[in-house]
Amino acid sequence: MVRLLAFALHADEALVFGRGLSTEEAADLWQRDATGTIERWIDVGLPAEKDIRKACGRAREVVVLAYGARRVEQWWSDNAAALSRLANLKVFTLTATETEALQALAARSMTLTCTVQDGHVWLASERATVEIRPARRP
Repeated sequence: MVRLLAFALHADEALVFGRGLSTEEAADLWQRDATGTIERWIDVGLPAEKDIRKACGRAREVVVLAYGARRVEQWWSDNAAALSRLANLKVFTLTATETEALQALAARSMTLTCTVQDGHVWLASERATVEIRPARRP
């Protein structure tokens, strides 16, 4: 569900799902230009700092959408100094409440409506509507 959220936040006809689920060193989503250059590399979760540095060397923009309740704060405090030096990196975090709400929307056969405005995302199913506000880390 967080991968779907990342897709909605960065929707573009060139954005595709990567092998991030099955291959740790691959992006969860990425966007290439007509020449094959990686425009945007998106990872969800808590990637290793070295993997983020490597992605920053390969892509014009790298986005991390971090989630995992209390582990996010520990991950950020462990990596903030190194990650803050990467000019083409943007880190966003989700709260435990937001990820739980996303999880509640998941269903085997689901239809979602998505609205994105000013960094806010509203995802609606037949059962519920969820508002997500990914927080940008400095």
